Amino acid sequence: MIDVLIAEDMHLVRGAMAALLSTEEDIEVVGEAGHGDEVVEACLRHRPDVALIDIGLPGADGITAAAELRRALPGCRAVILTGLATPAALRRALEAGARGFVVKDTPAGQLAGVVRRVARGEQVVDPDLAVAALSARENPLTCRELEVLKVAAEGAPVEEIADRLYLSGGTVRNYLSRILAKVGARTRVEAIRIAKQDGWLWPDDLSEVGLVRHRSRV
Repeated sequence: MIDVLIAEDMHLVRGAMAALLSTEEDIEVVGEAGHGDEVVEACLRHRPDVALIDIGLPGADGITAAAELRRALPGCRAVILTGLATPAALRRALEAGARGFVVKDTPAGQLAGVVRRVARGEQVVDPDLAVAALSARENPLTCRELEVLKVAAEGAPVEEIADRLYLSGGTVRNYLSRILAKVGARTRVEAIRIAKQDGWLWPDDLSEVGLVRHRSRV
């Protein structure tokens, strides 16, 4: 029997997943969590073989929870659930030690198959997404340029960026011009979108991951 814990903040989604997986003869849902800060504690209490963890949990996000779970309970294998898969999210999940990466609309039968494969020690990732993640371009921005862009992503004007980073307004404008040129963007908003999409500027709130679509590359 494979014991599974489901960490998902939407009650209906969590309940539906639990009901569907419970119909499988070899899978038992032994616990649930609705908040990222509850995942490790719940897993230590229920000792599941596999934890299905939503990437956009409130509190500690799903990827942070998966990394903490790996340290606290190495025998429990984490599978990240996401509403929309992107190469950046996949890279972060694998870095956190997740053994699977699955979109939420995966059919119940396939999800049960993922649980079985991960429980056997396999790593389960969509092949097309894995290729996209491996072929994603390297971050062209320096640490300082990323700092400028991160503050700009909060909606700060040039003057505020300058004050917060102890720079002059002219220096900030020069940084922003270089950033646009490096990422191939026409506007600051577009540069922020590209940087988040490619994983160079990771959202503070991982629910944003579902709002960022992977750009097709020709």
